[in-house]
Amino acid sequence: MEDTYYLGIDIGGTTVKIAFVTKTGEIFYKWEIKTDKSDDGINIPKDIFDSVQDKMQSLSLGHNNLMGLGVGAPGFIDEQSGEVEAVNIGWTNFPLKEKLADLFQLPTYVLNDANLAALGENWVGAGGNVPHLIAVTLGTGVGGGVVVNGHVINGVNGTGGEIGHITVTPNEGPRCNCGRQGCLETYASATAVSRLGVEAAKREQTSLKSVYEKKGTVTAKDVFQQAKRGDVVANNIVSLLADKLGLVLANLAITTNPEKIVIGGGMAQAGELLLLSVKNAFEGYTLKRTAAACEFSIAKLGNDAGVIGGAYLVKQQTEK
Repeated sequence: MEDTYYLGIDIGGTTVKIAFVTKTGEIFYKWEIKTDKSDDGINIPKDIFDSVQDKMQSLSLGHNNLMGLGVGAPGFIDEQSGEVEAVNIGWTNFPLKEKLADLFQLPTYVLNDANLAALGENWVGAGGNVPHLIAVTLGTGVGGGVVVNGHVINGVNGTGGEIGHITVTPNEGPRCNCGRQGCLETYASATAVSRLGVEAAKREQTSLKSVYEKKGTVTAKDVFQQAKRGDVVANNIVSLLADKLGLVLANLAITTNPEKIVIGGGMAQAGELLLLSVKNAFEGYTLKRTAAACEFSIAKLGNDAGVIGGAYLVKQQTEK
């Protein structure tokens, strides 16, 4: 019997990650191509198809070796139609699913990239394939995926699981990219932590001041480094992040009662400092019974979570 693979595709604003993934969630082969955002991203589906065809030829794979493709994209996605609204690429009601299905002539499924990452992390990462999980991605923004009964929540028009846009300070606080004030993303993203670090460096006595004077900026990594070294101001920034994220996760946990909460993204590299801070805030806001059933962990799959999640989406849909 010839080997068969799921094709996982994770479309980002800079690169598109692509992988052939086995039935057990192992990556057989992976690579990246540049995201061509010219002409409002019209060329991206064909770029993906051409690249996959080239790789299949070099690996001596044929059409029969692929079982389908699972695709993640940033922004809002209508799961049924596969249309995408992704501002940073230039897509508005872009028929991504239709275009890729026409090109590949294979079963094609499209979801938000953070939702796919949640599926991947749960399948073979830190989730342990539990039926109920919340995954948070802390990067430039705040992404999330909520898994209930083994299926990620997408919602009626693609805003399900948009954790970063849950309001934590109604009608006040920094303005979010979505146009509203007080979204979680304005407190818990790497962008937000950097902003808070710069603001603190300009007005307070803190080791962040020397970082700012040397570099002209303060990164989220800088804030966590100084917090670990005992800087009070840096620790206050981490505490603010943890408080807002813990509150959101506590409210989500009351709704879905998850067995696992997984934190990933670039800021997850802060490790135990971040994890314990968020966990403590979470436990302060939620029911003891809910907290007792929920385990916190750092994500394991890194940048591979999206393509592996894409593969799992195909597996899940085709094995119904």
